[in-house]
Amino acid sequence: MRVTKNPILAIGAMTAAAALALTGCSGSSSGDDGGDTKGSTTLTVWVDADRAPVLKDVAADFEKESGISVKLVQKDFGKIQEEFVQQVPTGKGPDITIGAHDWLGDFVTNGVVQPIELGDTAGDFQDVAITAMSYDGKTYGLPYSIENIALLRNTELAPEAPASYDEMVQMGTDAGTEFPFLVQVGEESDPYHLYPFQTSFGAPVFGTNDDGSYNPDDLQIGNEGGIEFANWLAEQGAAGLLPTTVDGDIAKEKFVNGDSPFLITGPWNVGAAEEAGIDLAVDPIPAPGSEAAQPFVGVQGFYVSAKSKNVLAATEFLTNYIGTKDVQVDLYNVGNRAPALTAAFDEVSSDPITAAFGEVGANGVPMPNIPEMGAVWQYWGVTEADIINGKGDPAELWKKMAGDIQSAIDGK
Repeated sequence: MRVTKNPILAIGAMTAAAALALTGCSGSSSGDDGGDTKGSTTLTVWVDADRAPVLKDVAADFEKESGISVKLVQKDFGKIQEEFVQQVPTGKGPDITIGAHDWLGDFVTNGVVQPIELGDTAGDFQDVAITAMSYDGKTYGLPYSIENIALLRNTELAPEAPASYDEMVQMGTDAGTEFPFLVQVGEESDPYHLYPFQTSFGAPVFGTNDDGSYNPDDLQIGNEGGIEFANWLAEQGAAGLLPTTVDGDIAKEKFVNGDSPFLITGPWNVGAAEEAGIDLAVDPIPAPGSEAAQPFVGVQGFYVSAKSKNVLAATEFLTNYIGTKDVQVDLYNVGNRAPALTAAFDEVSSDPITAAFGEVGANGVPMPNIPEMGAVWQYWGVTEADIINGKGDPAELWKKMAGDIQSAIDGK
C-alpha cells in the first residue's frame, strides 16, 4: 500500500519517533487487550475484523517509516465502546480505537478520549464528518467513513423516482408486488430507519446550537411536528404500510426477491440486490411531510485514548496514514461505506450507487453524539411500534414518550 502523506505533518513522525525513542513510553499496560509494552515504542490499536486487513498494511508502512511498531488487536465492534470505557481509566486498553461517532459523548463524559489536532487538514474532510466527530467545539476523532440510508429502487419495477411519499406508495401499488415499499421496522420499531419520515414533519430529536452541535436542553421530539408524525404513523399502520412483522432481514429478502420496487436501507444491502441481478438506482427518501426527509448520518473513525503515552505517534498514525486518500479508499473497498475524506470520496464516486448515497447523506444530519441520546432510544422505538399497531391514541402516546425522555434526561 502506498501512502501519500502531508509533507508538513510528516515532520510529526520524526518528532514522535524521536520522543518515543528517548522516553521508551507506551500506551498500554499489561493484559490480553494491550499487552505488556512497558519500555517499548509500540502503538496498540483496537480494530474490527473488517478493517483489520487494511490496517495491517498501513501499520507495516508506519513501522517502516517511523520505527514505531503497531500492535493490532481485533475486537468485536459491538463490544468496543463498553470495553474501552472500562479499560482506559485503569491504564489498560489501546492507544487508538476504532469507533462510531455517536459514542463520543459517552467517551468524553467518562474522560477516556482526548482531542486530536487536525489543523488545516480538517477542511479536507466532509463537513458532516468533522461535525459528527466533534464535541464541545473540539475534534476528538479522525473520521474515515460516512453512511446513511436512502431509497433503493428496482428500476424494472419502478423506472422513475417517486417525487413524494404518496407517489411512492402509488407506484408500488401499481407494480402489483406484495409490498408497495419496504423499510425495516420490527417488533419494537426502528426509529433510525423511520427518522427521515419524522424529520419531514419538522420534528428533530434535539435542537442545535449555532455551531451545529446538538443542544441537550432543547428536546424537540415532542413538538407539534412530532404529534403530526405520530398521527401519520398511526395512519400508515392502519393501512398496513409499516408492518412491525418486517424486520431488517425480511425487508432485504423481500426486496431481493422482487416483492417490492422500493427498499429504504443503507449501502450494506446493495451487494445482495446486485447479486440477485436487480438493476438498482438510489434516490432521496420521499417525504410524507412538508419538509425534506433527512436521514441520520453515521460516521466512523478512530479515537486516541486519554491515557495514551504515545499521543504524538498516535496522532501521526491517524493524520498521515489513516487520513490519506489511498487508505480511505481501501477502507471503503472493504466496507462500502463512503470515505469521509473528500478526495477519497470523489475517487470512489465514479460508482453511481456510492455517489447517490453520498448526495442523500449530504442533506442528512449527524446522529446525535450527546449522552442524552441514550434516554431517547429507551422510549422511542417501543412508542412508535405501539402507535403503528394501534395500541392507543397516537398523540397521547407520543406526548408521554417525550415526557418520559425529558424525565430520564433530567434524572427524575
